[in-house]
Amino acid sequence: MKGFLEDANYSIGLLDEGATLADVIDNCIYEHTHTEKRAFYVGDLGKLVKKNIQWQNVMAPIKPFYPVKCNSTPGVLEILGTLGVGFACSSKSEMALVQDLGISPENIIYTNPCKQASQIKYAAKAGINIMTCDNDVELKKIARNHPNAKLLLHIATEGITADEELNMKFGTTLKNCRHLMECAKELGVQVVGVKFHVSGSCKELQTYIHAISDARCVFDMAEEFGFNMNVLDIGGGFTGSELQLEEVNHFIRPLLEVYFPKESGVNVIAEPGCYYVSSAFTLAVNIIAKKTVECDKLLPPGVEQTRSDDEPVFTYYINDGVYGSFASKLSEKLNAIPEVHKKYKEDEPLFASSLWGPSCDELDQIVENCLLPELSVGDWLIFDNMGSGTLGEQSAFNDYQRPLIYYMMSFSDWDEMQDAAIASDTLMKNFFFVPSCIQLGPEDRFSTAA
Repeated sequence: MKGFLEDANYSIGLLDEGATLADVIDNCIYEHTHTEKRAFYVGDLGKLVKKNIQWQNVMAPIKPFYPVKCNSTPGVLEILGTLGVGFACSSKSEMALVQDLGISPENIIYTNPCKQASQIKYAAKAGINIMTCDNDVELKKIARNHPNAKLLLHIATEGITADEELNMKFGTTLKNCRHLMECAKELGVQVVGVKFHVSGSCKELQTYIHAISDARCVFDMAEEFGFNMNVLDIGGGFTGSELQLEEVNHFIRPLLEVYFPKESGVNVIAEPGCYYVSSAFTLAVNIIAKKTVECDKLLPPGVEQTRSDDEPVFTYYINDGVYGSFASKLSEKLNAIPEVHKKYKEDEPLFASSLWGPSCDELDQIVENCLLPELSVGDWLIFDNMGSGTLGEQSAFNDYQRPLIYYMMSFSDWDEMQDAAIASDTLMKNFFFVPSCIQLGPEDRFSTAA
């Protein structure tokens, strides 16, 4: 059931009834403890199936287009392709990954706001026509390199939070949309729809009122220029919580019925990324070094300061960090909460601790302050909700060894996926299956098709 990112083929462990994610992690840790103690992921691909069912129950008929940059591992892409999900790609390599699955160009959107000319040409050659645009320089570049391009005008949304102000933002204004349509008309480029994005960190659902009404204005504007627009992309921002999904749906459904009723012929799509994959992957890391820090450290917020001056503070170094699986800490707030794998007594003392990656870089801090029992080199820590971010990307840290990936799925989820595959008439080319919690070589793999 071991799958490497570089492998064209990979395997999925089908879990026997009663087997759990914890059982798989225990087995993998037992194996690694006797080998190289390499960091690894366990990916429960069945959660992707459940998330898709949830999406269909709550958000249908809005079609999901999964942003490949969120997690580009082969198991994820093929499962989602099998379920009939579309793909939002930001680069040539992502487009190629999706095309290798046999996904039709109509189910691929090129969403990078700053596209390289060579990659626009690649999209044109591959028949990937729908792409986003938010300025005239980009529009002219697309016109030169992709004569059959169909544009979604990316409009900016209100409701930017303080945490987002430092991030690079994209999207044009309503006023500039008219200018872009004039340019598109002159250059002979089709404009077929509008895209906006409301961040998952935005607490004001009122932002959707402005975004959807602005989109309606752009659609009306397009009629003046003779463009027949039929796509509305409401972007991402779906956190993975069923409650949040239902709240968003409850808020936007009446707006869509007013501004884009079914009889308008407008297809509404979305780009849920971490919604699908975040909770599906668990990361296990090994402690490779330990230091006792004499100077005082602050305890986590909300924890009573009861430690004595002579009580130790521990610094642990693990075999993964911000130049690997925790890379999102460099650009955003990542609340990484470690769980100790080994069993310890409930009344065992807890010590102020910090966690660092293997690079010895001052930026490579994973957890600034947390309370942990005293750990030893060789112990394991578990991090949940690690499916969104850097999975599938090459690390910038030269000595970083990418974690292995172990895929798993329950038999019931496999049956659900088979039904979806039959419904969407999708062939699964790269699936190999092995019994759960058993490590087999390629010669031992077998297909359920038999």
